[in-house]
Amino acid sequence: MLASQLGIRLILLVGGTVPLPASGEVMNSLSQVEVTNDSETGDGFKITFTLGKDKAADYSLLKSGAFDPFNRVVIGVALGIIPEVLIDGIVAHHQLTPGDEPGTSTLTVMGRDLRQVLDLEEKNEEYKNQPDFVIFSRLIAAYGQYGLVPQPTPTTDVPIELQRIPRQHETDLKFIERMAKRNGFVFYIEPVTFGVNRAYFGPEIRAGLPQPALSLGMGFFTNVKRLNFTNDALAPESPKGSITEPITKISLPIPSLPSLKIPPLSSSPAPAKRKTLLRETANQNPISAAIAALATATNTPDAVKGNGELDTVRYGSVLRARRLVGVRGVGASYGGNYYVRSVKHAIARDSYTQQFTISREGTGSLLPVVRP
Repeated sequence: MLASQLGIRLILLVGGTVPLPASGEVMNSLSQVEVTNDSETGDGFKITFTLGKDKAADYSLLKSGAFDPFNRVVIGVALGIIPEVLIDGIVAHHQLTPGDEPGTSTLTVMGRDLRQVLDLEEKNEEYKNQPDFVIFSRLIAAYGQYGLVPQPTPTTDVPIELQRIPRQHETDLKFIERMAKRNGFVFYIEPVTFGVNRAYFGPEIRAGLPQPALSLGMGFFTNVKRLNFTNDALAPESPKGSITEPITKISLPIPSLPSLKIPPLSSSPAPAKRKTLLRETANQNPISAAIAALATATNTPDAVKGNGELDTVRYGSVLRARRLVGVRGVGASYGGNYYVRSVKHAIARDSYTQQFTISREGTGSLLPVVRP
């Protein structure tokens, strides 16, 4: 079993709509697993197998059909008693590399998370008198066979049929992403447990108990192999726009609105030196214009980013994307809590590495200490 010498167990389920534990042949052929959890581009996986030919001079693993396109794959790990699911996804791509010598042929299976099934069919639909969060719940309900449970945040803009009708002219995934962007929301699907996934539609979750801290330069407590930070002063931007009062036709400026990225994670947020013009708000009602300004302010990138790699054995846990984590041992300017943007898990028979990207809106910690 991969990484078993480190006390880490890999869990692999494969199959159709209901995935089942992988066979012994599959597990024995497995050489490496990579899972990427990314809050911006979505989640994906890559599994590499070492192939051998059967008596019919064919690759039995390929003939088994376990990794046929659009089959479901669930990958989890256990660093103790309780297993954690890293991804619940769909096979989308194969890569076969035949070798001249026995045992040198490889099969690489790649796929993405369950957002992939929402991106297969373009539609032309209209949703009269329905706010975005209701539309979202309706769309996700059509994929119940994949164990998707919608978790939307209510939206405040309720379209009136005489004024505006929300229309879909793309796949469900692209439509949901468009609705999320115009509300300053994020959309992702992540496993809750085996076979159950939550489809989240709302602001970034920056509250709750942070994960165990990333520690550097702290002797026995050090669990980070490498870590570096960048501070991009040009990342933040401030939206400017106006609305036209329908009776007097007077142009009124939209007031400056805070970001939905709350609570803040730094004591010195980077100021927004770049100004962005909102070009469509003049013809919108005040609520829609305010939401557009709020979404633009929220969608701006964080100024401070960190990249690094964990020593998983010392860390003793799975670092999860889309959650908070503390950083210590790097000084007051860059210490404190961060939002985890992405984590790449690479698992082999004698290793398990986690490469991560973290970010926040500025420098300086809000708290004197972080969770150990």
